[in-house]
Amino acid sequence: MAVYECPQCGMSVGTITCGKCGKELEHTTLTKDDGTTVHVSQCPDGHGKIKSPMCCGTDMTCAVG
Repeated sequence: MAVYECPQCGMSVGTITCGKCGKELEHTTLTKDDGTTVHVSQCPDGHGKIKSPMCCGTDMTCAVG
């Protein structure tokens, strides 16, 4: 299970699921054209992706194992 955690306050978010198929979203990182990266959570069945959660004004982090 992907767990997102705020590096500042320690708040964490557990399972995020796809509204169409109910599968757990998978954490991944996209590289934009300018070389910067964006953390996203995406449906393993290709139903879409969302920006990963934020807390305290910054992206929450997720250890990918």
